[in-house]
Amino acid sequence: MSYPKELRENTRLEHITYPIQLFQNRCDHVQPNDCILYLHWHEHFEIIVMREGSAVFHIDSRPYVVNEGDVLIIPGGGLHVGYSLGSTPIYYDCVVLNASLFNDWVHDPVHAQFVAPYLEGRLHYPVNPAEQDDSCTSYFGLLEEAIAELATKPPAYQLVVKSKLHAWFTLLARTFLERQLAGRTVEPYFVNRDRFKLLIERIETQFNEKISIEQAAKHVSLGSYHFCKLFKKLTGRTFVEYVNISRMNEAERLLRSSNDTITEIAAKVGCDNPNYFTKLYKQYKGMTPSQARK
Repeated sequence: MSYPKELRENTRLEHITYPIQLFQNRCDHVQPNDCILYLHWHEHFEIIVMREGSAVFHIDSRPYVVNEGDVLIIPGGGLHVGYSLGSTPIYYDCVVLNASLFNDWVHDPVHAQFVAPYLEGRLHYPVNPAEQDDSCTSYFGLLEEAIAELATKPPAYQLVVKSKLHAWFTLLARTFLERQLAGRTVEPYFVNRDRFKLLIERIETQFNEKISIEQAAKHVSLGSYHFCKLFKKLTGRTFVEYVNISRMNEAERLLRSSNDTITEIAAKVGCDNPNYFTKLYKQYKGMTPSQARK
């Protein structure tokens, strides 16, 4: 699995006029706690439909356990990461779309009342809508029909997908809008999200920088104790684990793509002691750097 150097993913959607794309993900060989979706964010909505297996997705600091048939909605700008919960294959679909897909409805007063508040980010759909109201499962057929169109791309599939998803978003808004406006069952907003984005981007780009828990906590204006708790909720890893995993992922990339010596690679990922680097690499990758290079 390759990891991007920047936390913000520039997800390119195929067509400007119809900014929507289907990604079908299969992880055949996994162990519990393997990363199946690297930590990132983008400006688009993302809908995850779990097909096989079980996993936990951390979305803006809250974990969501998903099994076959579950659906998650990730709002634009939401930090998200996923881990396997077992050793059976995992298969899930991701539908990524930009809110501009529905610009045709922008002057429609009913759309402006029901759907626009969610597309514009003034309100957020529940990440796991069926968890808050099981009637939402009856709407999932619309989503499945849209995914089938995206997968096979028959003539004029774009119009079918657009209409199915708009109907799906409308039914969700019908279910949740009134109670959210009344202040009930609103999903908690992760107020420190933007600060954490900058911190994690720093971790994933400045691999040789020494950064302590205290320094990281100060970066997001939190005390060390609350920082550690929130970081674990956000990423599913402790701060030290996340730093080490990020560095070992970069080391793996360098071992495969560069001619640098192991000592040079160790220094580039913040390990001044090559022996410690070898120990750390084996701990996270299951082999020594020399074995990985071979």
